[in-house]
Amino acid sequence: MSTAGGQAPATGDEPVGVLVSRASQQISELVREEMRLARAEMTQKGKRFGKGGGLFGAAGLVGFLAAQASVATCIAALALVLPLWAAALIVTAVLAAVAGVAALAGRKQIAKAGAPAPEQTIDSVKADLAEVKERARR
Repeated sequence: MSTAGGQAPATGDEPVGVLVSRASQQISELVREEMRLARAEMTQKGKRFGKGGGLFGAAGLVGFLAAQASVATCIAALALVLPLWAAALIVTAVLAAVAGVAALAGRKQIAKAGAPAPEQTIDSVKADLAEVKERARR
């Protein structure tokens, strides 16, 4: 029996249909909230993986340029005397250092992202299930 405004009676003796309806509505809201949380968490992780992948790509490109410079260094060393060779070696060393820094930064971003699973959402769902089980025992 319900009172005016669709509210249940204050006695706590609500009909089973009302309780089932309320539980169904609360479960639906809970699932929607958990999905929003999972979406937000996966978006954040995706951004980190994207940054890390981009930095690894940059490291690969700069590493390739360093290899090209190394080849040019060898050619210059064989063709000419010290000045051209020394200049090519300096360029090679700088490009290799840039590649190393980019690779380390990319690895750091990938490590920050962690496992590609919505860990916070999983923990939240586990807590929700434990709460539902506890209330069902009462």
